Amino acid sequence: MKRNYLLMIAIVVIISGAMTAYRCSNDQQQAAASPTEDSSQFTNITDVVPDAILEIRYYGTYNFVGARVDGYLQPTALLTKQAAQALRAVSDDVKAQGYRLKIYDAYRPQMGVDHFVRWAEDIPDTLMKTYFYPNLDKSVLFEQEYIYEKSGHTRGSTVDLTLFDMTTEKELDMGGTFDWFGPESHPDFCGNPETGEYTGDNSKSPTGRSITAEQFANRMILRQAMLRHGFKALDSEWWHFTLKDEPFPDTYFTFPVKQL
Repeated sequence: MKRNYLLMIAIVVIISGAMTAYRCSNDQQQAAASPTEDSSQFTNITDVVPDAILEIRYYGTYNFVGARVDGYLQPTALLTKQAAQALRAVSDDVKAQGYRLKIYDAYRPQMGVDHFVRWAEDIPDTLMKTYFYPNLDKSVLFEQEYIYEKSGHTRGSTVDLTLFDMTTEKELDMGGTFDWFGPESHPDFCGNPETGEYTGDNSKSPTGRSITAEQFANRMILRQAMLRHGFKALDSEWWHFTLKDEPFPDTYFTFPVKQL
């Protein structure tokens, strides 16, 4: 009887310890995923990269939604301080080659992501289809991972950008527009981004679209500069880069986009 009693106590202790460990682990996961409005570790990109040109698409109406996106109160761009410093190094690099950085988007508040989700769920709203997703039925945007309920942009160390040619005083020709939904936006479209080799292979394009060797090379100028200075690329968007050692990999932010 005494042996059974001691065994029961041991089982209770083990179960209690396991539940405590589970609660602690679960609490940590919830804390890691918790939103925050703290903007103290962010900076205006133009305070660190004064040569950057801003064309904040989600503040205006020329974007796939066709309206100003929630959370964009001013046409400015924000990043974590670490990402902004890395972007300054990129700017110095490309400036020596005759280019400036042109920013389309950087930090994106969760309310902006939520706006994208609501728009994607509103299937009849195809106002901007011709400009950004002519070859896709809007109903597949979630399935094909063009729209997510969470975005790396909300962590504050991701930027969407292109290059501005200081000689021609125009954007560098990348062979496709920012936020084009399709394989034509992939860094490996018509070439190998790892080697920089142009292949001309446009077999992924549903309509046989292509980009030239020069357009592919222009994409590689941006990509290589970003990779040289601590950013990593996305395999579906030539314009999208995230700081490898981002300071808040498990946090998403909710404060609106406006001058800090």
